[in-house]
Amino acid sequence: MSAITESIDISRTPAEVFSYATDPTHLPEWQESAVSVRAVGDAPLTVGSKAAVTRRLGKREFTTTMQVIELEPPRHWHVHGIDGPVRGDVQGTIEPLDDGERSRLTLSLDFEGHGIGKALVPLVVRPHVRKEMPRDELTLKNILESGATGDTRQ
Repeated sequence: MSAITESIDISRTPAEVFSYATDPTHLPEWQESAVSVRAVGDAPLTVGSKAAVTRRLGKREFTTTMQVIELEPPRHWHVHGIDGPVRGDVQGTIEPLDDGERSRLTLSLDFEGHGIGKALVPLVVRPHVRKEMPRDELTLKNILESGATGDTRQ
């Protein structure tokens, strides 16, 4: 199956979008299925960094470890699930717009199913993500454009 891909334009610089979107501690603020995130280790975010992400799908919660595969500020990142029955593969790309004053964020999400995950991915996970992902991107846009990230620039 092909990845689920969504794009949105955000009135913030690529560096601002990249900084916020790649900080795993912000995931519960803009992704409705993200319940909590815990860094694995205390090193700064770099290739090889890991985070345990707990998500809610229906009435169930599950935790998976995500590992940074690529990190190219402020343009691109790639994280991949390394455990659990459903392993996400997320790629983010940021294109500068209007001489770098605005950004186009494109998120691409795919999944690997292992064990019971082989059935869950096409029946539950993909349909849920197709509905959630556009809402998540809109929430991210609203947070960044409102300055709710602690950035006082308007």
